[in-house]
Amino acid sequence: MPSKPAGTLYRGREGMWSWVAHRITGVGIFFFLLVHVLDTALVRVSPEAYNEVIGTYKNPIVGLLEVGLVAAILFHAFNGVRLILVDFWAKGPRYQRQLMIGVGVVWVVLFVPFVIRHLTHVFGG
Repeated sequence: MPSKPAGTLYRGREGMWSWVAHRITGVGIFFFLLVHVLDTALVRVSPEAYNEVIGTYKNPIVGLLEVGLVAAILFHAFNGVRLILVDFWAKGPRYQRQLMIGVGVVWVVLFVPFVIRHLTHVFGG
């Protein structure tokens, strides 16, 4: 059986998973922005329809979706900075694992307080 050349396959390391998560969060953010632009544009067509659409967003399900949106934006932003460092800093590839851990730490430090405050408003009134 022929052996595969070394270094040609992803092996589930942090680089692969950050690549996957970066693409997923990017697509999710894109669709949010699409809906956001469309519902905001509705105010020019019919302010009453705009108010009605915005009113439908005031429920716990959308509140939970907002948590997911903020999670995606924070990860996508900090992982993007990590990617810039890996691509443009000579030592970046060598420190890829440490940079990924840094992304995770900064993400948790900023995300957890947001979730606590936001869900207090969503479920606490």
